[in-house]
Amino acid sequence: MLPIRRYCCSSRLRSFSNQALLLQQQITELQSAASQNAAHIKELAAELQRTLSALEQAASIAETKLRRALWFCAVSMALSAIAVGIALVLIFGR
Repeated sequence: MLPIRRYCCSSRLRSFSNQALLLQQQITELQSAASQNAAHIKELAAELQRTLSALEQAASIAETKLRRALWFCAVSMALSAIAVGIALVLIFGR
C-alpha cells in the first residue's frame, strides 16, 4: 500500500507542477499581449495627434476663407445698395 500512495502523491506533485508551468506560460503570454497593446495604443495616440493637428489647420484655413467670403458679401451688398440708390435717383430725378 505504501508504493501506491507514493505514486499518488508524485502524480499530484506533477499535476501541480504542470499547472504552475501552464500558469506561468499564460502570465508570460498576457504580459506580452499587454506590451503589444501598449505599443499599439501609443501608435494610435500619435496618429490621433497628427489627425487633430491636420483638422485644426484645415479649420483655420476654412475660417479664413469664410471670413473672406463674408467680407466679399458685405462689399457686394454695399455696392448693390449704392446701385439701387443711383437707379432710384435716375428714375425719379427727372
